[in-house]
Amino acid sequence: MRSFHGGSSLACLILAIAAFARAESQEPDLGSARVVFQTNYGDIEFGFFPSVAPRTVDHIFKLVRLGCYNTNHFFRVDKGFVAQVADVAGGRSAPMNDEQRTEAQKSIVGEFSDVKHIRGILSMGRYDDPDSAQSSFSILLGDAPHLDGKYAIFGRVTKGDETLKKLEQLPTRREGMFVMPTERITILSSYYYDTRAESCEEENSTLRRRLAASAVEVERQRMKCFP
Repeated sequence: MRSFHGGSSLACLILAIAAFARAESQEPDLGSARVVFQTNYGDIEFGFFPSVAPRTVDHIFKLVRLGCYNTNHFFRVDKGFVAQVADVAGGRSAPMNDEQRTEAQKSIVGEFSDVKHIRGILSMGRYDDPDSAQSSFSILLGDAPHLDGKYAIFGRVTKGDETLKKLEQLPTRREGMFVMPTERITILSSYYYDTRAESCEEENSTLRRRLAASAVEVERQRMKCFP
């Protein structure tokens, strides 16, 4: 009996570890919006976690829609750690209009979560004040568990890891705590789209093709019956 009980306990322990591992590996659902940064080294596409950081997502997406990240740059590239986008208020090469400036100067409440800082995750930059995030954010280039729960995660990269790898190969210099590229990595432009709209368009296109094929078959059958 002891042997059976021990085996049962071991099985329960294995199941518990497996369940914990699944929970740890699960990430929040991505929303349907996608943003693409077109840089001078390639495109980077990312999506948002609206269920994790709704205020942060709304703020960043509004900055994108206003074109605030256009002509901005990545001021920091620390291989295996982060590639960080500069605050748009000081990082753009083009001047901002009043609407852009007003949105860029807003600070967002720190929406900290239990989502892990792993490669591809988007995490807000901030000062010592936990509610000081504005428009600067980092793309994780590796796992950084020491950041977990301290910086607001709001999305992840969906395409463009090859671009991130290019950035990691660029020459850098160290300035204090920051590792910075020696040449400017510019966000030339940005755009956004909705994956649901693309899915609907694909479905509509497929339906149109099927309807067209059905119409051809109906006509073919009619001609056979009534030559």
